[in-house]
Order: sequence, then structure tokens, then C-alpha cells
Amino acid sequence: MGAGLTLTSASAAQAADTVTYGVPAWPGITVKTEIARQLLAPLGYQGKAQEIGLQVIYQGLDTGDVDVFLGAWLPAQNSMLEPLEADGSITRLATNVTGAQMTLAVPDYVYDSGVTSFADLDAHRDEFNGEIYGFGAGSAASEILNKAIDGDTWGLGDWTLVDTSTVGMLSAAKSHIANEEPIVWVGWTPHWMNLELPMRYLGDSKNLFGEGNGASDVRTLMASDFADAHPNLVTFFNQFSFSAEEQSWMIKQYGQEEKSMEEVAKTWIEDHPDRVEAMLDGVETQGGKPAWPAVEGAFSF
Repeated sequence: MGAGLTLTSASAAQAADTVTYGVPAWPGITVKTEIARQLLAPLGYQGKAQEIGLQVIYQGLDTGDVDVFLGAWLPAQNSMLEPLEADGSITRLATNVTGAQMTLAVPDYVYDSGVTSFADLDAHRDEFNGEIYGFGAGSAASEILNKAIDGDTWGLGDWTLVDTSTVGMLSAAKSHIANEEPIVWVGWTPHWMNLELPMRYLGDSKNLFGEGNGASDVRTLMASDFADAHPNLVTFFNQFSFSAEEQSWMIKQYGQEEKSMEEVAKTWIEDHPDRVEAMLDGVETQGGKPAWPAVEGAFSF
């Protein structure tokens, strides 16, 4: 019986020291999660990443099987978040990416020719072959554009949404750009496309993609019971944030150049000691000591 109590106590201690992350198959979230894991390890926290779908992540936050999620794109995920936030099972923490956006994009040369907004598209329909390239049926972007086409918003009633995959959409963009041909596609930041493609986002006074022409708020979510039990981690994650340009770099390094998430995360950490120190302000190790010296000793700053 004594041995059983000891094992139970050890298991409980290990569980208390473990942060379970919900991670969809998105390069930016994968790298951000790895950065958090590497920063918290010297403080005495183990990190466990569960690679699961978005709906399963929200279910896990509700049941306590997931502790932290770094990819709550809002308002796109509001329908999943708001009911769980209302019943108190999820705590919304800080924005972890600033400058996020999703809307239609065109190459620089198209923008410079005078197509600078959604309102300009239909006058140039033939040049675009009446096609808008999307990245997948069933996506929020697909629903928005199909609704615009059905309602003839901005004169798009006789346009077609070419829904492929992210890879297919960006391959089409690259091909058209190589030949300096007109193309319009669903663009977003953070993503490597903003670093690799000569592109501009179109203006939209009707805000089809949401307020601020698709401006997005990418939040960190934490299971409420976990947040109540770990105020130290709440402090850390409320200070854990990146610019859209930084996450675009992460996505390019990991998703396009195929470097390991461990390498990309470690490189970002060691290149940004001041940022890391700010993230750790007021944060402690499991032993109650200041976090920064522990992390500083674990990396080559």
C-alpha cells in the first residue's frame, strides 16, 4: 500500500510538471510550441505535443486532455471557442502573433497596374479568367468567397473559386508570377509566401474576411483548471508573443526549407536573448527561482 501511494504521488508530480500542447498540422504553431517547450524545460516543465485536429484540440481543452493551444485564430475559430469560454472551461490568454491577416492577394505587378481592391477585380475579370484561387473546400476562406459569389458581392457573381490545396494554390501563384500573368488568391500572414512572393493584399471596404480586412487575433488558450493550478505558466504565456514576420520566418525555415522544429526553435531563441528575457519576466522555475538565469545557462546566447 505504501509503494502504491508513492507511485501515485510520483505520477501526480510528473503530471503537474507536464504541459500538454494541442498542435494542428500547421508549421507556425509547431515551431512556436517547440520554442515554448525549450524555454520551459530548464524551469522544470516537461512538454508533450499532441498532433491532433482543431476540433479535437478544443475538445481536449474542455476535458483537460490538452493544457495549452497556441493557434486560436479569431474570429475564424469563434464558433468553437465561445461556447467553451462561456462555460468556463477555457481561459483566453494573450495574443501570441501580432499583425496576422487573411484576405485576397495579387502579385505586385497586378497591384501596381491598378487592381488594389476587391472593387477593382470585376473590371479585369477576363485578365484573371474569372478565377480566384483558394486553398481548400470547407475552409473559412472558401465559405466567405462562395457566399460572395452567390451574392454577387463586388460583382463576383460570374467568378469561379478554384479550391485546391495550399500547395496547389501557391504553385499556381508561382507559375503565374513567373510569367507575369494576373492571378488572385487567398493570402495570409504569417506565412512564408509573404517572404518569397512579390505580393500585395487587396483592400476591401466591405470586410468580407472580417473587420480590418481580415485582421486576425491569434490567441493562446489554456484549460481553465490548468490555468488556476499554474499561475506561473499563465504569466509566461501572457508574455509569449511574436510578430507576423517572425512567424513567417519560422514557417519558411520549418515548412519550406525542411529544417527540424528543434533547430528552428533553438535558432530563434539564441538569436533573441532580449525577447526571451522579457518573456520570462516574473516567471520562476519549479523551485521558485528566477527563470531567466536558468534559461540563460541552457542556451548559447
